[in-house]
Amino acid sequence: MIMKIVLAEPLGVDRKLIEDFSARLSECGHSLTAYSTRPADQTDLAERIKDADAVIIANYPLRETAILAAENLRYLNIAFTGVDHVDIDVCRKKGIHVSNASGYSDVAVAELAFSMMLSLARNVRECDEAARCGGTKDGLIGTELYGKTLGVIGAGKIGSTVMKIASAFGCRVIAYSRTVKPELEALGVTFVSLEELMSESDIVTIHIPANASTKGLIDGRMIRLMKQSALLINTARGPIVDSAALADALNSGKIAGAGIDVFEMEPPIPREHPLVTAKNTLLTPHVAFATKEALERRAAIVFENTFAWLNHEIKNKIC
Repeated sequence: MIMKIVLAEPLGVDRKLIEDFSARLSECGHSLTAYSTRPADQTDLAERIKDADAVIIANYPLRETAILAAENLRYLNIAFTGVDHVDIDVCRKKGIHVSNASGYSDVAVAELAFSMMLSLARNVRECDEAARCGGTKDGLIGTELYGKTLGVIGAGKIGSTVMKIASAFGCRVIAYSRTVKPELEALGVTFVSLEELMSESDIVTIHIPANASTKGLIDGRMIRLMKQSALLINTARGPIVDSAALADALNSGKIAGAGIDVFEMEPPIPREHPLVTAKNTLLTPHVAFATKEALERRAAIVFENTFAWLNHEIKNKIC
C-alpha cells in the first residue's frame, strides 16, 4: 500500500538528509511532502496533514482539531522527547500509533544544564559585562561546583547523564525519582525524598516530563525549602515549576539564582513574564535540545521510526 507521509515542520537538519529520506521512501513506493516552515496555526497545520497516512512533527503543538482533520492518519512520528504538546488521548481514541525520538538530546540537554550551573556559579554574564566596561572582579567572586550537592529530579536518560557528568565535577549527587536505580547507586548517587533533595541541594536541576502528576511539582512550598545560596535549573518543562513563586524567591533573595530554558509556553515569552525581570536569572529560549549533533540524531531516529512503521513495527512507542 502506498503511504502519504508529511513532514509538517522543519527538523533543523541539512536539506540533503531530507532529500535522501524522501528518495528512500520513493524507492519503496511512498511519498514525502516536507514543509520548510513551521505552521502558522492549527488551521494551517490541519491543511498540511489532512490527507496524510503518517505525520512527522517536532515541537509544534498538535491539537484535537488538526488531528481530527487528518481522517487518514494512522501514525504520528514526534521528533521530540516530550509529547505534552500533542493531544495524545485523541490519538489513542482514533487508534493512531505514536512514536517519539527519545534519547536524541540526552547529552545536549545535560550540557546546557551544566553550562547554566557554571555561568551562574561563576557570574559569567556579569564578568563579561565588567570586562567590556572597564570593570574588575570586585563583587564577582564565584563558587565552585566541586564538593557541592547536586540534586537531580528525575533519573531517566537525561537525569542519569547529568549525574554521570556531575561525578566528574566532584559533586555529591542526590536524586529524586519514582524508581530507585541500583546502577546509579553504584556510581554513588543517593536517592532521597523530594523534600530532602530541595533542602539539601546546593543546585537543583530538573529532568522529568510534564504530565498531570508533575505540573506545579516545584511550587512555592518546595522552593521555600531551598538554601538561600542554592541555584535552580530547569531544562525540562516549564509547567513543572511555579514561575511566579520562583520569581518571588529570586527577587526576595530567598534563593541565589535560576537558569531556565523552558516556560509555560513556547518562546517567544511575553515581556511581562515574571522571570523576565527576576533577579539573578539566566534565561534561554528552549534551546537545550538544539545542537547540530542532537538534531542529526533526531532525524536519524525519526527516519528509522518511519521505516519500522512501514514494516508493521512501532519503535519508540508512546501509544
